[in-house]
Amino acid sequence: MKKGVMVYVSEMKVGTSGKVTAIKATSMIKKRLLAMGLTPGTQFKIAKVAPMGDPIELNVRGYRLSLRKSEASCLEADIVGND
Repeated sequence: MKKGVMVYVSEMKVGTSGKVTAIKATSMIKKRLLAMGLTPGTQFKIAKVAPMGDPIELNVRGYRLSLRKSEASCLEADIVGND
């Protein structure tokens, strides 16, 4: 994936880093994601994706966070790097 391209977090590959740009979710899911620290501007890295694509594990703000694929598909992000 190219740097600067907007994608949904659920589409990102392991080792890819991104920055949250928007949350496209219902108010309940949006509140949950915000409470977990996934605010616009937050940088993260995809640490692990389960074989069936669910859950997706992120390194964010110094900790590991597991998201359901449905939650990750609500997060828009810019690609900032690949390892």
